[in-house]
Amino acid sequence: MATARIEYLGQLQTKCTHLKSGVEYVTDAPVDNNGKGSSFSPTDMLATSYVSCMLTIIGIYCERNGLNFEHGVGEVTKIMGSDPRRVSALEINLDLSGNGWDEKQQRAIQRAAENCPVAKSVDEHIRTKFMYT
Repeated sequence: MATARIEYLGQLQTKCTHLKSGVEYVTDAPVDNNGKGSSFSPTDMLATSYVSCMLTIIGIYCERNGLNFEHGVGEVTKIMGSDPRRVSALEINLDLSGNGWDEKQQRAIQRAAENCPVAKSVDEHIRTKFMYT
């Protein structure tokens, strides 16, 4: 069974539907690429998916290892390249403070997050910079 249905709405927008849950969102082309910037662009979704996957993997790791995970907030900056137009770099800042992890646990959690499925799926030419607080 398919995972999602994506419908072109016109005016550089798409409606994306998760088929199992029915959850929908709309994408829009960014202002610098003829869009209105009224929603996530497809490349914004790539960047957002990366951090969402990292946080999800941290949650799985913590559940499997009996560790507390009450706080995790990420921000991502997407840097575009040209010729061809593409995501060339991601700067990811994860605030994981207040979870009570020791240094060894923190390193293991960061390693797990940085090796999440999305990280392993994106082109190796996308430079990633990680910052943790």
